[in-house]
Amino acid sequence: MNRRVLAAVVVLVATLAGCGTGDDAAAPAAGGQVELRVGDQKAGAQALLKAAGLLDGTPYKITFAQFTSGPPMLEAINAGAVDIGGVGNTPPIFAAAANSKIKVVAAYKQNVTGAAIVVPENSTLAGPADLKGRKVAVSKGSSAHYHLLAVLKKEGLKFSDIQPQYLQPADALAAFSGGTIDAWTIWEPFTSQANIQNKARTLVDGTGYVNGLNFQVAAPAAVDTKADAIRDFLTRMAKARVWALDHKPEWAKVWATETGLPQEVADAAVDNAVMSPIVIDDAVISSEQEMADAFIAEGLIPAGLKFADFADQRFNDIVGAAQ
Repeated sequence: MNRRVLAAVVVLVATLAGCGTGDDAAAPAAGGQVELRVGDQKAGAQALLKAAGLLDGTPYKITFAQFTSGPPMLEAINAGAVDIGGVGNTPPIFAAAANSKIKVVAAYKQNVTGAAIVVPENSTLAGPADLKGRKVAVSKGSSAHYHLLAVLKKEGLKFSDIQPQYLQPADALAAFSGGTIDAWTIWEPFTSQANIQNKARTLVDGTGYVNGLNFQVAAPAAVDTKADAIRDFLTRMAKARVWALDHKPEWAKVWATETGLPQEVADAAVDNAVMSPIVIDDAVISSEQEMADAFIAEGLIPAGLKFADFADQRFNDIVGAAQ
């Protein structure tokens, strides 16, 4: 695969230049305008808001910083370099386990078939049980991490029964393309990219394994000092998510343009990338706690984590207003 295309797809480096520390969370932008610093992955939120016509006209300055996955984004939020950003179901668990300064402020439900463990087209692996002893790439602390854990658990396997290769998507894709790993646990748009461009075969998807939850996570200081901007941003995101449900081609076109994704990959990915806004209720918190307990049982995070302590439900009313 062309290296230039690869670089465009995965957006390797977080663009954090000019972002301050936690002490700057309430600092206004030039001219006294509030600045909301938004973490993004593969320009997903930025492209979606642009496609839905909801990116312009904010009563605050909005800047985007691109990340390869959720865990490094939450590290930036904890450090005060980013105010808010969208991640999958697992990064908040690992961040909370590390006592990071985060608040989960919005939730979304996604099609679980976009989560997948893929293998090369000619692989001899026939099912999840065949992962035993194999090299499996996964981004540590990502939604794919829990997917892999759940698949192994159902087969009576532990992480010690495989050879986990903790790689960010760019490195994992290179390893997958080069044949140095046996399987890759991933999410959209990388699932579609692997299937279309690398002729990968899906060994198992997320059906029956993952909850399909995604979140917007914010720095507590930003929630307290930029509440109006965060409320407006979450409202725009909820409306954009609802819009995308019936406008997949339009979103895919902008997504491809903004990120360098091949159009056929973007077209395939949006079917699994669309999300419906939902409230952060007891069911959401309970589902995430079950995931946390599974990681604790595996010894991957310390005991004692209560996901409810990191959930902030003050913006739940946005969901109904966005419909």
